[in-house]
Amino acid sequence: MKKYNLSLVLLLVVIPVVAQTHVTSQSVTVSGLVEKEVVLGKAEILTKPSVSIPDVVITSHTGESRGTAKGLKGVLVRDLHGSVTIKAESPKVLSEFYLTFIASDGYTVVFSWNELFNSPTGDNCFLITEKEGKMFGEIPDTILVITPTDVRTGRRNIKGLSRIVVARVGKE
Repeated sequence: MKKYNLSLVLLLVVIPVVAQTHVTSQSVTVSGLVEKEVVLGKAEILTKPSVSIPDVVITSHTGESRGTAKGLKGVLVRDLHGSVTIKAESPKVLSEFYLTFIASDGYTVVFSWNELFNSPTGDNCFLITEKEGKMFGEIPDTILVITPTDVRTGRRNIKGLSRIVVARVGKE
């Protein structure tokens, strides 16, 4: 019985730490296996083409609805890539690369290079520039990344994105 109670207490203590709260950032630093570290601020991000995104129901890891993101416009994350050159000896090895997205509160999500640049996921991974009539910088969760086609949308709903680290499997 004590084990169960201790487990429940630990679960109740850990859950709030794992869930993201309202966090913000003003720029995204792209580093790691890149030719030159790049800092993307509001001005650079807003130069990219923005598209309207249908409302997105944000779901937990169990599929439970956590709310709906409405009135969205965003820039495809892969469109930000033009500012960054990955250190790869040939295009053939890009399948070994992955990008770690890190929020200002430490929340971390990983995408493979192929997910973003060679699959339908890349067609649906957005850095949000407008939400519910509020522009980039006014959104409570700036810089926000959403992948509306994920089965559990909350898993890669990144609030307050501050860094993207490019790495290569087995080559860190």
